[in-house]
Amino acid sequence: MVPNAYEAASRGAWKQEYIEKYLPLVKRIAGRLLISLPSHVDEDDIIGYGVFGLLDALERFEAARGLKFETYASIRIRGAMIDGLRTMDWVPHSARQKVKRVQEGFADLEYRLGRAVTAEEVAEHLKMEVREIEGTMAQAQILTLTSFDEISVDGEGENNFTPHNLLVDPNAQAEFQVIEKEEQKQLLALAVDKLPDKEKLVVALYYQEELTLKEIAAVMKLSESRISQLHSQAILRLRGRLSRQKQHLI
Repeated sequence: MVPNAYEAASRGAWKQEYIEKYLPLVKRIAGRLLISLPSHVDEDDIIGYGVFGLLDALERFEAARGLKFETYASIRIRGAMIDGLRTMDWVPHSARQKVKRVQEGFADLEYRLGRAVTAEEVAEHLKMEVREIEGTMAQAQILTLTSFDEISVDGEGENNFTPHNLLVDPNAQAEFQVIEKEEQKQLLALAVDKLPDKEKLVVALYYQEELTLKEIAAVMKLSESRISQLHSQAILRLRGRLSRQKQHLI
């Protein structure tokens, strides 16, 4: 049935009311995503994508499922923002390969030296210019649109290592997955503990305290671009270390 003009107007007013109510939520999610984005990205564009996600949440939400609307909306808003960003495709395949090379360079050198290394040391190790290393880390920012619960020991967001004999026993497989997940958390905690102090603080403020990019910059008295760079370096180190740990496990 086609709604009449009164119904359409009422529905429009209802949507506008909820958009205004939850716009601060959209802005906060955008503020947190900015830590993984190049400095030239317009925050208003991210917020615009988020509003589409909010509208989608308003259309699809079912209170009977027992989920809070804010929780459901946050998932939809963040998903819409990331989908919108991915359509821009800033990072070509060649750049992705370079990011992987730099990530592995950090991991190899830190494993060899037993400590956190600098961009200058990695540049020398890989026979690259320092500015090329720094440029690669800047390109990597868009690739770090992830949270720690999506990082596993292979550094790609999922872990397919399962002993073959467990595949025939669902109960044993489920038990193994619980143990494996706990081991991954422990590996991640150890990897985070080995980060340089500033990177460790950024990780704590972002993932534990859930601050936005601007808030972290204010706390640490550094520019937003510097905070974003520290976050990218931390993620590169962590992915490299966890990937190396997986190679040792298998």
